Amino acid sequence: MQVRPVGTDALLIEVDTPLDWFAALDAERAAGHLPVVDIVPGARTVLLDGVADPAGLASRLRDWTIDPDLAPHEPPVVIDVRFEGVDLPFVAEHAGTTVEAVIEELTSTDLTVAFCGFAPGFAYLSGLPWNVPRLDTPRTHVPAGSVALAAGFAGIYPTPSPGGWRIVGHCDAELFDVDRRPPALLTPGRTVRFRAA
Repeated sequence: MQVRPVGTDALLIEVDTPLDWFAALDAERAAGHLPVVDIVPGARTVLLDGVADPAGLASRLRDWTIDPDLAPHEPPVVIDVRFEGVDLPFVAEHAGTTVEAVIEELTSTDLTVAFCGFAPGFAYLSGLPWNVPRLDTPRTHVPAGSVALAAGFAGIYPTPSPGGWRIVGHCDAELFDVDRRPPALLTPGRTVRFRAA
């Protein structure tokens, strides 16, 4: 584990299991033992922002061990998907299987929100059995609600935007709402299940 300062009041922790660290640190914050403003997991890191004493906390973290079983277990978020994406045949060919088998795999696999980024409400979902390549040239417009795959992740576009992921379906889930707490439907560590609509 590496702990690096970021600016004057943040720390970046480089770890092998960022979601486990995120859950443990978030539990510590909720219990009042970790005075930080925000905890943000990434693919290989966890950022602690708004740290009052970065040097002191960095010293504490270097001796920490975490228990992944202490993470809260919330019910999965089930998202209804119409599997009619233009890239389903490509994904099936890349995986060496059929479109029907791809849909079966996507609806029977528990995915995990590894981290969020790209756009408010966009969650990188890990747990896929395939590493699907991105498009060579991104599309200039991907409709909101597009369910797509790329680079070992699944994701759902929360708003219309350009994008280079392989579209396998569409959903109507509201992924980000500023009036909801939390605003993002899919938060780090949460289990997500796709259900064929």
